Amino acid sequence: MNDTPSRLPLNRTAILLLVLVFAVIWFVPLGWRHLLPSDEGRYAEMAREMLVTGDWITPRYNGYKYFEKPPLQTWANALTFAWFGIGEWQARLYTALTGFAGVLLVGFTAARVFNAATGVFAALVLGCSPYWSLMGHFNTLDMGLSFWMTLTLCSLLLAQRPNLRPPCVRGWMWLCWASMALAVLSKGLIGVILPGAVLVLYTLIARDWALWKRLHLVGGLIVFFAIVTPWFVLVQQRNPEFLNFFFIVQQFERYLTPEQNRPGAFYYFVPVLLVGFLPWLSVTLQSVRHAWRQPRQPNGFAPLTLMLTWIVFIFLFFSASHSKLLSYTLPVAPPIAMLIGIYLPLLTREQLRRHLAGYALFFVVAAFAALFLSRLGDARNPTELYVAFRVWVLAALAVAFALTLVALWLNRRGQGGAASDRGIGLGAVAAFGMGWLLLGTIAGTGHDVFGRLSSGAPLAPAIRAQLAKLPPDTPFYSVGVLDHTMPFYIGHTMIMVEHPDELAFGVSVEPQKWVPTIDAWIARWKAERYALALIPPPTYERLVKEGVPMQIVARDPRRVVVMKPLPAGGAAAPAPASAAPVTPAPSASAASPATPASPASASMAAKPQQ
Repeated sequence: MNDTPSRLPLNRTAILLLVLVFAVIWFVPLGWRHLLPSDEGRYAEMAREMLVTGDWITPRYNGYKYFEKPPLQTWANALTFAWFGIGEWQARLYTALTGFAGVLLVGFTAARVFNAATGVFAALVLGCSPYWSLMGHFNTLDMGLSFWMTLTLCSLLLAQRPNLRPPCVRGWMWLCWASMALAVLSKGLIGVILPGAVLVLYTLIARDWALWKRLHLVGGLIVFFAIVTPWFVLVQQRNPEFLNFFFIVQQFERYLTPEQNRPGAFYYFVPVLLVGFLPWLSVTLQSVRHAWRQPRQPNGFAPLTLMLTWIVFIFLFFSASHSKLLSYTLPVAPPIAMLIGIYLPLLTREQLRRHLAGYALFFVVAAFAALFLSRLGDARNPTELYVAFRVWVLAALAVAFALTLVALWLNRRGQGGAASDRGIGLGAVAAFGMGWLLLGTIAGTGHDVFGRLSSGAPLAPAIRAQLAKLPPDTPFYSVGVLDHTMPFYIGHTMIMVEHPDELAFGVSVEPQKWVPTIDAWIARWKAERYALALIPPPTYERLVKEGVPMQIVARDPRRVVVMKPLPAGGAAAPAPASAAPVTPAPSASAASPATPASPASASMAAKPQQ
């Protein structure tokens, strides 16, 4: 149905080797960075609490009910912790697996719907695009959601191929409905609203009414609700306040109102996609124009029209939202990659040479600009951090530049699968793409000079050592701030004081679990025999001036952790032998102590591996 060369650019052994190299680059660095606030720390801690409490129905964060999102990723992360221990790479494993699987899925789908060359190039484009590769290495919900939405789209494309046997059509469509259900369990109603709206718009644009006869609506709806319904029923039975907060507040008010304080102009996602697909910008418009001109399949279905509708509608949907984050438009990346994958094999070697030469020059200019990173230093992120990060950025740019030169050499020699001036080789494109993948990997790893500080992980050993000396029910307060990563690193939840932050809903339904004012906390603190608290430095300095008794356990530029001074000559009472220890070694067998009555009593403490 298109004029993309159908010959496989490299033999299967070479392609398998390329996948292996890609997998090594993709998975090995998962544990090389500390978790970043807020998303990475939040979702890691939710999974840790789910594992150690044994409550797989009611999600909790820092000990409070947390119904902002469904639990699929929390389940997956908790299972990962049970199987492999609690740590940073384990917290990112589900995200990385869904990102990697998305690349393979796009390659498989493009190969089956179009041809083998398109499949290989589409997978390469997606896997090496900064938008997809970087988001595949952060513990957020959007990569998991994007994978299940991609499976929804790809299953539909695969089901609508001409001359497919009815059982195959039914199987692919049931998979489509199942993946929509898993998308809903990943992030809510958008998992079904967005694909449904795209399907309606497609049928209006393409006038493909016959498609609805091949959707297997009855069987598909049974599959969908069989997967979605059980958790929603169980969580509502246990938490009567769930439905209103989840559907009204989080699914509709979040989109329609600016209450989440995540504003952005209507064009917010334009630079996101430009940077996200930076390696392929010079061919993106041509790819869209080429796709628009392609004919329909013999059965009347127009897969390229469906993909274009998917891209435009989802982009506009999130552009109109009052709440915006960089990762929201990630589901458009796979179909964009397929459109580019269709067009790339049509380039001449001369066109590819100009493309590569332009990016070689870009890397030189970017390296010159990186020399000035040190000027960005401030009190929160000192200059020395930018100086350290600059080394990583320059190394990343050097690797990308070198591989771009290799790509130019391969293209000039016509190696890597190119048979003539009318056909580029996969070798040149793969070298260029791997350069971008390594650019993101190396620079992303270097970003840990900032992540180490923001995570607070260097403070964790001293805090855990102090907790080990205290009774297991020792309260740990978070005064005026929600530290998203510290609970995970110390294996202990915190009692919120004065500022509930995003735990406002949990505080509202369990008000006994927090302290509404700092004055009330001071009174409680003075009455406690044992207690710890995490305090922002300005608040700590003010409390010192007010004479609040505190002894520093650990501190950094962003947080001060203190304990209630022990009585003169006194010592902390050791934890009873039968009590749940605060920092046991991670193991699946330590998965289910009793659910704590409050955040203070939640020793919930499988120790993160450092």
